Amino acid sequence: MHPIITGDGHEYTRRTFLRTTTAGVAGALTLDLGWPAGAAAATLPMRLEPSALIGSCTRVDGPAIIPGAVWYEALRENDGLAFRFEGGALEKMRFLSTDIFADSPELPVFQLRLREGEGGPTFTLVYGVLPHAEARMRMRAEAINQNRWQFLREGAWLKPTAGGSRVDLSKVDLMHLVVLRKGQRPVRWCQTAVTAAVEEPPRLTEPRLPRGVLLDELGQSATRDWPGRTRSVDELKKRLNTQLGAAASHKWPASFSAWGGLAARVEKSDKPSGFFRTHYDGTRWWLLDPAGHPFWSAGLDSVRVDTTATYDGLERALAWMPPAEGEFKGAFEVRGDGRRSFNYLAANFIRTFGAGWYDKWTAITLGELHRLGFNTIANWSDWEIARAARFPYVRPLAWAAREAPFIYRDFPDVFDSRWDADVRRFGEQLAGTREDPAFIGYFLMNEPTWGFARETPAAGMLFNAPRCAARRALGDALAKKYGDDRGISNAWGFDVTLAAVREGGWNRALTPPAERDLSEFSAVMVEKFFSTLSASCRRVDPNHLNLGIRYHTIPPEWAVAGMRAFDVFSMNCYDTRVRSGEMEKIAALLKMPVMVGEWHFGALDAGLPASGIGHVKTQEDRGRAYRVYLEDAARKPWCVGVHYFILYDQSALGRFDGECYNIGFLDVCNRPYEPLCNAARASHERMYDVATGKVQVFDDAPEYLPKLFV
Repeated sequence: MHPIITGDGHEYTRRTFLRTTTAGVAGALTLDLGWPAGAAAATLPMRLEPSALIGSCTRVDGPAIIPGAVWYEALRENDGLAFRFEGGALEKMRFLSTDIFADSPELPVFQLRLREGEGGPTFTLVYGVLPHAEARMRMRAEAINQNRWQFLREGAWLKPTAGGSRVDLSKVDLMHLVVLRKGQRPVRWCQTAVTAAVEEPPRLTEPRLPRGVLLDELGQSATRDWPGRTRSVDELKKRLNTQLGAAASHKWPASFSAWGGLAARVEKSDKPSGFFRTHYDGTRWWLLDPAGHPFWSAGLDSVRVDTTATYDGLERALAWMPPAEGEFKGAFEVRGDGRRSFNYLAANFIRTFGAGWYDKWTAITLGELHRLGFNTIANWSDWEIARAARFPYVRPLAWAAREAPFIYRDFPDVFDSRWDADVRRFGEQLAGTREDPAFIGYFLMNEPTWGFARETPAAGMLFNAPRCAARRALGDALAKKYGDDRGISNAWGFDVTLAAVREGGWNRALTPPAERDLSEFSAVMVEKFFSTLSASCRRVDPNHLNLGIRYHTIPPEWAVAGMRAFDVFSMNCYDTRVRSGEMEKIAALLKMPVMVGEWHFGALDAGLPASGIGHVKTQEDRGRAYRVYLEDAARKPWCVGVHYFILYDQSALGRFDGECYNIGFLDVCNRPYEPLCNAARASHERMYDVATGKVQVFDDAPEYLPKLFV
């Protein structure tokens, strides 16, 4: 069964997709509230009230937190509200908005669906609502063009993400607003009528906070309590000083080489030594460390001071925030898009160690990595501390200045005359680490957003880039294939000209033959994209491994051929185990090993609103889930490593996009989750014996719960 990418950026099977997108229309209980279809006037602004309740959703009584808001309760996923109106009523609208308050302690994740009739195309917008803070949903109508995957978080309105299909607002006559993901308890929320408008509604700058502040002075949740919560600044300081005193005594497992490889074996290779490289020993794939020892990469992502709380619009939700120009200046962050954050983890180190706090954090953290048995500082990390410590590390590459335009989401115009100069500059960032033996390799990028779309890059380009070099190249390719306008019209099943393909606005629905041609050209685009970037990187740095792009899932067929330029195929895999059948197939197809760039498990017993993408009951279960996943992966002959996301929990207030997960090895007060830490050390000590088949994998799996993430 082939996967379909949904608006949350993760894959469903077709069966799951149909079930979630048709809830309340076919086969789900819908309670009619008595409003007739088309009762609202088709003039803007227009207030849309629910015409029906979906599934087990009910109206309930509750305090009047937001004037005019109505309280609802959802017992199950896909419970929610249905809105019917005349087709075309939303044709001129530019914004949809509603004010919301979620009273449930766990994060509720909603999905807004706009549909053309009962069985027509459906656009989706997924978003979370931070518990106990008023939020304002502000959806821009431009999102239906599918040219952008995520939009900016605004206060307690978290990670709005577009998905589904492109829709025609002149035909949309049905809207659903449902609970897409939830914890085990019912979701209680209130919201106002949904307003469709031409004018942009203002951002919510003074949200209601009925329970008061959401974060305490240490950056922990102020609305929940849990075992292990740090009770005072004195407790925090005592812990950090104890960790600093013990840091130097922590060592890797005795079976590790100086670089973290398998000390008992040295492999001969026809490739030059001195750097990490790939190796197939006739039975399985390995990395080899600089001394030739087989190396399996047990990595930890985001090894950096990283528990930032994005507070724009939520300033009153903080119990404490110091002046921005004083002692705690280093804890403040302003992103390029203007979003402001305060890093409570950094503040906790500053209040303990003062001006030299970062060096103390480095010593403690490197000690913890040795204690836990990790042999790789993985993506998103401060890799410079790894280089200084000669600790194996990977690097994520990033764009600086670029001139070639985007043609669909983050896909650049690789046929533009400026692309070659962009590519040359891209490779140059590797010059500084070219001779470093601790450097394993680099990721070209992370989860390109064009990969989350249900359409191919060439199809998305057709709808969103009226004039670009890639469209002209597409037209040339189709002219070579079909000859003239009659040829392409006959092939695509509707009247079309090659000139219309090459340039101009496009709003025609695509037939299956047209989509096949666009898939073929997408393969050409992707191959040019990856091969030119890879060649630029190898020109600057021939010594280190190209680790690919950390695709968010198994890529579609049209994207695979372009990945032959990599040394390792990397993907992020948030499942209970690595996806053996599909990963083994792609390793054989590309003739290269596979690395997992992200995975994790979280729980709801540690003061955070959401578990993360992997979800189990307790911290003990997180440890069991870690062991099952890592050891299962280590036994796979095509797998050369898995990198866990991340070192620290995210903020209970949410990071820049709103993620607020219990997924770390340590919390915001640098308290280790010892059940997870002990489990990781146990698996890392035996992972080489697992990989070589000397011992059986750990298989005492916990209960896996429905995923709760935004």
